[in-house]
Amino acid sequence: MSVRGIFVAALLGSTGLAAPAAADTLRDALVSAYDTNPNLTAARAGQRATNEGVPLAKANGRPDVSVQPTYVENVLQDSGGSVVQARGININGTISAPIYAGGGIRNAVRAAENRVEAGFANLRGTESAIFSAVVGAYMDVIRDESIVDLNRAQLGVLSVNLDATRDRFEIGDLTRTDVAQSEARLALATSNLETARANLIRSKEIYIQLVGREPGELQAPPPLPNLPATPDSAVTVALESNPDLIAAREAREAARFDRRAANASRLPTVTVFTSPSYSNALGSISSNIPGFQADNSALNAQAGVRATLPLYQGGQPAAQIRQAQARLGQAQELEIAAEREVIAQTRASYASWRAALEVISASERAVSANELSLEGTRAENGVGNRTILDILNAEQELLNSKVQLVAARRNAYVAGFTLLAAMGKAEARDLGLEGGTLYDPVAEYEKVEGARNDWASQPDPIAKSTRTVDTTAQKAEIEPIPADGKRQ
Repeated sequence: MSVRGIFVAALLGSTGLAAPAAADTLRDALVSAYDTNPNLTAARAGQRATNEGVPLAKANGRPDVSVQPTYVENVLQDSGGSVVQARGININGTISAPIYAGGGIRNAVRAAENRVEAGFANLRGTESAIFSAVVGAYMDVIRDESIVDLNRAQLGVLSVNLDATRDRFEIGDLTRTDVAQSEARLALATSNLETARANLIRSKEIYIQLVGREPGELQAPPPLPNLPATPDSAVTVALESNPDLIAAREAREAARFDRRAANASRLPTVTVFTSPSYSNALGSISSNIPGFQADNSALNAQAGVRATLPLYQGGQPAAQIRQAQARLGQAQELEIAAEREVIAQTRASYASWRAALEVISASERAVSANELSLEGTRAENGVGNRTILDILNAEQELLNSKVQLVAARRNAYVAGFTLLAAMGKAEARDLGLEGGTLYDPVAEYEKVEGARNDWASQPDPIAKSTRTVDTTAQKAEIEPIPADGKRQ
């Protein structure tokens, strides 16, 4: 049997459930969320907006070219003037380029580049968080389906018990108290089944919210890869790969460059420029001077270097520097906070994962022991050594241990995936979702990094995520209960 087959058998074996012949897989759910989840597609759009910060910063260091055409109609003229111009057109142009800006432009560009890197990490974090939520929802549906089936089977067993108890009461073998106890347990089992059904419906609706479509028959998930042997080894990986920590580091670097850029506000700037101008009277010049020939057009141009030396700006530069320093301090502290959170999350996830594995082992032993206990209690009741209440208690304890085992398996898988997410190893490439083209944020950034064209454009965006308004309200259908209380 394959590794996945062993895992499926282990997950489903103790509940009496059979693996579906054709089923949706966890990979299917993750691929659907990767392609259509609105939070993830929105995060990608936000990253594309962050990318534009780099060409915006670079634009401040590039030449600026402008033209200002003006048409003039002289509606009121001096009739006594020797030369009169009725109309004219002027075209003034300006070309300027900074050659020194105190390091402000250079540092602003580097800050924007670091924010792009931080955005890449934040996008990874969003992807990982959504995948963690999808895994949780997927496992919740499997768990709650199993719990519904267990409670349904328990209801069938208790129905059979009540019929048998009533029959024995009719022949005087049991008392009215025994019948009442059986009726009470059946009523309690009915309420527990309804609660389990409501929980299953809720899990299915959350699955639809995250994945974008209704869950089918969900297959047990494959084993999680590359889980660490110790919490220290997990922390070592997390400190290098956790996206939230990487984002905090890049944000701190961006703030450091912002601090340097702020210092440029009180330094001199030097700009080279040229200002060509052209004027044309459009043949409208007239004169009462005999033999005068007017020149209807003129072309002039200036070129030079302009230096700006700030002397006093009302305290603005000092305030900008203090503000940048404060934000740098904030970013430094947030980096340490992110590191603390990553360490705590990784260690806690490791502990939860290991504890859940131990709970699975203990619950498996409890199920075996409770099955043996129920069998013995029923046999002893047949010879008068055990009461009906003893049988009911043994059945309830067996149900509780089975429910605990199902929950422990869900908790172990989710905790293991959460551990991988904390280590920065729960993203599309880590999970083998390369069945289609993966979104490449670096390629999107490279498209605009060196953009210079003022007239470059692209179509307005169209929503890529899917809506769930057309999905049906989920149900937790209950099959008819057979006489033996077992699932068919």
